[in-house]
Amino acid sequence: MKKIVKTEVFGYPKIGVNRELKKVLESFWSGKTGRDDFLKETEEINFARLKKQKKFDVDFISSNDFSLYDFILDLSTMFGIIPERFTGISDKLDTYFAMARGSDDAVACEMTKWFDTNYHYIVPEIDGEFELKENRPLKSYLSAKEKLGIDTTPTITGPFTFLKLAKGYKKEKFASHLLETASLYGKILKELENNGIKRVRTEEPAFVLDLTDKEAEILIEAYSLITKDLNIAVYVQTYYESLSQYNKIVNELPVYGIGLDFVVNSENIENIRKFGFPKSKQLIAGVVSGRDIWKTDFTKTTSLMNELFELTGQEEIIISNSSPLYHLPVSLESEKNYLNADLIQLLSFADERLDELTVLKQIINGKRHIPKQNFEEIKEKFKNEKAQKAATAVKEDSIGRKESFEQRYILQKETLKLPLFPTTTIGSYPQTAEIRKFRAAFKENSISEEEYDGFIKNEIKKVVELQEEIGLDVLVHGEFERNDMVEYFGQKLKGFAFTKNAWVQSYGSRCVKPPIIYGDVYRPQKMTVDAITYAQSLTQKTVKGMLTGPVTILNWSFFRKDISKKEIAFQIALALKDEVMDLEKAGIKIIQIDEAAFREGMPLKKGKQKDYLDWSVKSFKLTNEKVSAETQIHTHMCYSEFNEILESIYAMDSDVISIEASRSKGEIIEKFEEIHYDHGIGLGVYDIHSPRIPTEKEIILIVERSIKVIDKELFWINPDCGLKTRSYNETIPALKNMVNVTKKLRGSNS
Repeated sequence: MKKIVKTEVFGYPKIGVNRELKKVLESFWSGKTGRDDFLKETEEINFARLKKQKKFDVDFISSNDFSLYDFILDLSTMFGIIPERFTGISDKLDTYFAMARGSDDAVACEMTKWFDTNYHYIVPEIDGEFELKENRPLKSYLSAKEKLGIDTTPTITGPFTFLKLAKGYKKEKFASHLLETASLYGKILKELENNGIKRVRTEEPAFVLDLTDKEAEILIEAYSLITKDLNIAVYVQTYYESLSQYNKIVNELPVYGIGLDFVVNSENIENIRKFGFPKSKQLIAGVVSGRDIWKTDFTKTTSLMNELFELTGQEEIIISNSSPLYHLPVSLESEKNYLNADLIQLLSFADERLDELTVLKQIINGKRHIPKQNFEEIKEKFKNEKAQKAATAVKEDSIGRKESFEQRYILQKETLKLPLFPTTTIGSYPQTAEIRKFRAAFKENSISEEEYDGFIKNEIKKVVELQEEIGLDVLVHGEFERNDMVEYFGQKLKGFAFTKNAWVQSYGSRCVKPPIIYGDVYRPQKMTVDAITYAQSLTQKTVKGMLTGPVTILNWSFFRKDISKKEIAFQIALALKDEVMDLEKAGIKIIQIDEAAFREGMPLKKGKQKDYLDWSVKSFKLTNEKVSAETQIHTHMCYSEFNEILESIYAMDSDVISIEASRSKGEIIEKFEEIHYDHGIGLGVYDIHSPRIPTEKEIILIVERSIKVIDKELFWINPDCGLKTRSYNETIPALKNMVNVTKKLRGSNS
């Protein structure tokens, strides 16, 4: 049988090689760039992405996968799903950004994690019927065709995934809403067909969730409605996990082809081995990773492709990235003289994935031989036997503090002497242009370490004084020495590498530069003690020690694949455990160990979640199991769906947890109405990811509802996340409003 392979790419990074999207967005928001220039510059960023893929001879290039802020927000506004609080804004672009960031008069739409990734999407608020306002996929296609001469495949998040991730409607109405939504998708595709487009792709990552028989039937019915009387080839792309309801969907879904993720695990290939794959549909094989940065093994992947040809009996298979490439940095080019030469040989970013697809196409089509790759030999250089043994020697059955929470909290109240409704912030304070300037100067060796340390100490002193002036009860040191909450710790630990320009979009203009965990992890020396103890020396109030937890460090890094996530987490936890003990010895009475990404890394399949939650809870408890009962341990979580894991959060046994509850308008409180949560808790009372300043009335509403179901003696008041991305002009009045609310509450509860 002759084998023919073609290539397809979707979700290529939107931010630009040097974060051009971030720069133009923030310039537009600040008023420095006008609307016309903004739209022109963002179009150029998008066109550069398309031309790059054309250069790598990609057979099927995607359009409509570029966004000014978020692709789900694009869908919401395309369908006219505009919450009533924004309807007073007449301009479409202003409405779009107000939904994402808030306005003076309206709270931003809820933002949460996209499946099990660190990308954040704007949650659609469906309230009533909606309609097609404009055909963005068509507009994007025509733009690429007319201005670049590139014939693309329009792509759009599918109706099942869009509705599954939306809120505001009754769940029993899901089926009827899906069919209504499907009719709009049918209109979109018909318009594409009428404009001569032959091929379109919907992305349906929600197909990999645990689907009931009824859900499978209704999604097939929805696609039957979409494709009825269409002559355009509709492909459906799935990713992040194996396809649920495999047999039913691959055989009955009325589409031309189906994309499967063959990188995440072996379950999709096992399903094909067991059940086969219909010859009537074309297979899109996701064989190069869109989630991790490790180079593709050409020998193993070629073997997999040969098996797929044999099992499916197809003469032509399309190969693609396994999941969207926007989870990867753009290019490895700027890292080649920056990273370790051995490590470079193991890495592949988005541009390198394009090259890998080309190489695989050439190999399978008989145009070149498989190149030699010496992965195992290189990995052997990065191992540390002592760190490995320490992690495997952990006695899991006995992890945890000896005293109960009740015993600890009594002692902590006597030690800390805090008032009712203690106020605090999450950790970071605004990272000003001056701070970034000094950090860059230090990195470039244009100022001495002594000068840099002196500058950081002065910033710490100023923020301690500011917090005292505002009237906060528990202070932080501001984290001015930290460029990122994960990267900072990785730089202090062994087994991590750091890039020069490997940025990844988290949401909107927010980009992160994940560390690379390439070897065994351990702590060679103290990491935070000096900065924290300096801050504590400046005030009589308690200053929190600030650490990032093991699960968050793991999930927000590109981690190695040759050992389990659990083993990596335990290695990091043991390193943090040493730091926690050193902070306690230095007299720090409250230590916060943030686990912002705790929920994010949970497997999508319910059958795999228990194991993940088990070792994640143990990893956190391992960090602080040896502290005294008087030392208060805090943690923080944000922007995830927490309701289903509150039992695991409780099992972490932190003395106080601060948790996001502002954009979701306190909906998590509904869960607290069902369970008795008897540890300290601070529900974030305002949204720091929006530039708007919350009113006292808004804050009071969240607090008053919360203390109806949470013991006020256990209730803390804080923003929902760190203040790093905000300005002081926004931060100071917001915190003053928060403290004013607290004073009023104390008065009414005295």
